[in-house]
Amino acid sequence: MALRDLLFLLADVWMIVVGFTFGWKFIRNFKNYLLGLEWIIVATSGSNFLVYALLGADETSPMYTVAYFFDQFSRSVGITLILVMGLMQVTHRYRPSVGTDVGVFVFAAAVGLFLLFFSERIGVGVAIFLIVVNVLTTLFLIHFAKRLWAIGAKGTALGVSLATAAACVIAWTYDFVHVPGDDAAHTLFYIGALSTWGFQMFTYYFAYRALHRHNESVDAEPNRREQSPAGAGEQSWS
Repeated sequence: MALRDLLFLLADVWMIVVGFTFGWKFIRNFKNYLLGLEWIIVATSGSNFLVYALLGADETSPMYTVAYFFDQFSRSVGITLILVMGLMQVTHRYRPSVGTDVGVFVFAAAVGLFLLFFSERIGVGVAIFLIVVNVLTTLFLIHFAKRLWAIGAKGTALGVSLATAAACVIAWTYDFVHVPGDDAAHTLFYIGALSTWGFQMFTYYFAYRALHRHNESVDAEPNRREQSPAGAGEQSWS
């Protein structure tokens, strides 16, 4: 096995493990089904891609169609709209209804299917659309990093900034740039892309947790203040 093939497999496994692990943690620890399910979808996509690569399948394989659908699903709506809505639960205390959660995933699936069947007809317009939604998402992620910096989580804020910047490079070069020395399967590109997407999911989870804990601390402060006079009175009475 060539070194680049080994690095590709390691990068894919890294993304799969991160996606399943922290997707489940989002659901279990925070009841955030938007981020949890999207992380799991990305991991599922990576699992399909891993089997596709190990079997040496080609573009006629059903796994290629599945991979293309998942790719369009996440690039168009998943790691854009769904990501923003999920993070808004700690940045803006947004609480979507179950109907909203279901609706946005149905919408993402519909967009993914549309792009699966019609992207060739639309041509370069699809690539431009994907860059536009990535730019809009990046603007929100800059705000997300600023919120982390403001609460003192500066290391986490830097991690979010680095992950976001790397993801932008991947998104903006995905359909337009061929990595020098890369092969026909774009192995070098996917080593960078899979590693970056795994790093994104890993970093955003801990960033979300930091803001969640900060919000809990802020919410608990009024209760502490209300209890302090009562506690002081009890101590003086005794």
